[in-house]
Amino acid sequence: MLVDIHNHILPGLDDGPKSIEEAILLASNAVDNGITHIIATPHHHNGKYINSPSIVKKAVNNLNMELSQKDIPVEIFSGQEVYFYNSILEDLEKDLLTLADSGKYLLIELPRNHFPVSTFETLYKIQLRGYTPIIVHPERNTVLRKDKQKLYDLVNKGSLVQITASTLIGVQGRNLKKYTIDLLKHNLVHFISSDAHHYVKRPFLLNDAYQYVRKKFSENQVTYFNENAKHVILGTDFQPMLPISFK
Repeated sequence: MLVDIHNHILPGLDDGPKSIEEAILLASNAVDNGITHIIATPHHHNGKYINSPSIVKKAVNNLNMELSQKDIPVEIFSGQEVYFYNSILEDLEKDLLTLADSGKYLLIELPRNHFPVSTFETLYKIQLRGYTPIIVHPERNTVLRKDKQKLYDLVNKGSLVQITASTLIGVQGRNLKKYTIDLLKHNLVHFISSDAHHYVKRPFLLNDAYQYVRKKFSENQVTYFNENAKHVILGTDFQPMLPISFK
């Protein structure tokens, strides 16, 4: 069982596949990477797309039906990549936010060019409501790139972190690769995911990323990341590695 918790495989919902045919090609690419379970996470409330759980679930059911008919051995689950927006806490109370229907985890995307002053408080309140926030691709946030200790503080206060497979293997450049490696060395990564959008331009590179971790770190580290991803689907807790401060 190999799990990817962040991608844009659902057709027509955001900047992922434009058609069911493209989604099927992307799913086949996931299978080529050994992936068996995919949490589909279309953009939600990022200023361009709104994807409620009901919209996502309908698209997931349709795609699972197509994949089953074509004997493509991968199962899709519902999720969202939730942008950090003003009414996130209110929508959480209304059950308008989801990740694998677990009622436990929430995928959070921070703005690229700033770090909202309410970040720590909001993430804390999300935890008070019984959810664990997963901060996606912190390597894209200009503030967190300059101040890795701030990410340590977020993790130390209960948030989890997901980096992107393509960044770790150098597709996004040397500097971002080095940044993600530094996070790995400080136990500030809990998940590696594909953020796949297109079967050619932005494919599933999870297997390549795990091969890199296997070579540079250990097989145990690969197991740790995939086991963590399984917990997201199951909606169960796990014990993260203790984060290491940069100070």
